[in-house]
Amino acid sequence: MNETIKHKLALLPDQPGCYLMKDRHGMVIYVGKAKVLKNRVRSYFTGSHDGKTQRLVNEIEDFEYIMTSSNLEALILELNLIKKHDPKYNIMLKDDKSYPFIKLTSERHPRLLITRKVKKDKGKYFGPYPNVQAANETKKLLDRLYPLRKCTNLPDRVCLYYHMGQCLAPCVKEVPDDEYRHITQEITRFLNGGHQQVKEQLTEKMHEAAEKLEFERAKEYRDQISHIDTLMEKQKINTTDLIDRDVFGYAVDKGWMCVQVFFVRQGKLIERAVSLFPFYDEPEEEFLTYLNQFYDQPNHFKPKEILLPEEVDATLAEQLIQVKMLKPQKGQKKELVKLAEKNAAVALQEKFALIERDEERTIKAVGRLGEAMNIHPPLRIEAFDNSNIQGTDPVSAMIVFVDGKPMKKEYRKFKIKTVEGPDDYESMREVIRRRYTRVLKEELPLPDLVVIDGGKGQIEAAREILLHELNLHVPVAGLAKDDKHRTSQLLYGDPLETVPLKHNSQEFYLLQRIQDEVHRFAITFHRELRGKSAFQSILDDIDGVGPKRKKMLLKAFGSVKKLKAATKEEIAAIGIPERTAEEIVKKLTSG
Repeated sequence: MNETIKHKLALLPDQPGCYLMKDRHGMVIYVGKAKVLKNRVRSYFTGSHDGKTQRLVNEIEDFEYIMTSSNLEALILELNLIKKHDPKYNIMLKDDKSYPFIKLTSERHPRLLITRKVKKDKGKYFGPYPNVQAANETKKLLDRLYPLRKCTNLPDRVCLYYHMGQCLAPCVKEVPDDEYRHITQEITRFLNGGHQQVKEQLTEKMHEAAEKLEFERAKEYRDQISHIDTLMEKQKINTTDLIDRDVFGYAVDKGWMCVQVFFVRQGKLIERAVSLFPFYDEPEEEFLTYLNQFYDQPNHFKPKEILLPEEVDATLAEQLIQVKMLKPQKGQKKELVKLAEKNAAVALQEKFALIERDEERTIKAVGRLGEAMNIHPPLRIEAFDNSNIQGTDPVSAMIVFVDGKPMKKEYRKFKIKTVEGPDDYESMREVIRRRYTRVLKEELPLPDLVVIDGGKGQIEAAREILLHELNLHVPVAGLAKDDKHRTSQLLYGDPLETVPLKHNSQEFYLLQRIQDEVHRFAITFHRELRGKSAFQSILDDIDGVGPKRKKMLLKAFGSVKKLKAATKEEIAAIGIPERTAEEIVKKLTSG
């Protein structure tokens, strides 16, 4: 614990609020909330912690705090701070999917649709259905039962649906309003939980048809009843009040939390959601944070009622989410909460083996790599590789690994701009200069380790730019390969020496993954660039083909091989004049 933290700990207030933990680069790595800031923040720096929490504590070099007037304010502020800083140790739900609804349109000739957007258009919306398949199956069943139109625009003759008895053919017949009113009322009743009444009516009609010896019609009614039974049988848990509710249960073990949410719609359990994540706060407080994020997602449906575990502060949750919260004490609702908790506990146990194996390959391997190199754990590694063939189209690529895992959204490609010919050292200087000048200018995260896929010359070139030109004291290491082009050793230090790593260790396997990935990324970029250059250069001497038409041809055909296989007519079809298309074919076939 440094002196800055010791001094700030002594000044912490006895108030609720939020705290922001920072690493040595000043980046916010964790945001938490507390009923009493003094007690909660001090707890990180006293006593023993599990390995996961200890990793967080080891990275903390400073912290800030913001006092609030209540726990509710702290919860709301915490969510906003997490959105703003996106700290790596916080769970941040990013579920942008929207659930489908079944819509009964308000048109003159109504239709039944599946939609994900609810509009103020006088249509009736039923749902949402977290299980998309359940929504589709329900609509298919209703299409069989009620003959509403299926087409978007009315055709001038009847379609197959009419002959199947699934459409009233408003395109050629006049359908009375009363008939539509009756059908929409039946559909509304069915979707509001009245499927049992519909089933009874169909059963009665089936018997009547059988008595009249209309066996084909009786068979149709029987099949419709069977479809209802099949669909409704999938709903294993039913409640009698038909209220839409979400049921939450959670379990914690070894610093991890699993939350299970049961979606109950119209009295039926139709789907569940499972979230598994590490936590650093008190379980009840961490659950409230999760609950806040869960319902803060775009287009996320809020039910009429939410069932919570016994230990959660329901009053605070209700103020936060603005939905009725219950902590059931007995009966079916209590059983639902228990079932969610039981499922969460089972899921947590099943995942532990996978979590341990993943951590061994990633975060623990990163820690041991730092120990072997005698540096801080390189939680953020940025690796570079140059690629050129006989000096043509030189490029470089950068990949990023965070906590031992690739962060593909942060990968970057570089076209070499200032270097003439195949000069790997100058190419490396240019790329390192461009990358970290931008990092400083835009205040992007600094890496804990820069890895160069190359020999001593390239390592020294990168180190020279970072240390002497940009004044950045970032460790730089290099990965050397053996004669079979496999990762053989890690070079680091001044002077450069081989870091002793066992070739069967997870930290060595991590370096292999990094080297293979940066090489793959660089080669792929180089091939793309060379392909475009070859495509465009072959068209340079053709009259009538300028930059705009080159772009059109590249977009349409993609490669020289495909362009050579194209006919004059196919080339002309994309907007190239016939005479020019003829010249292109002549040039390609003669070459």
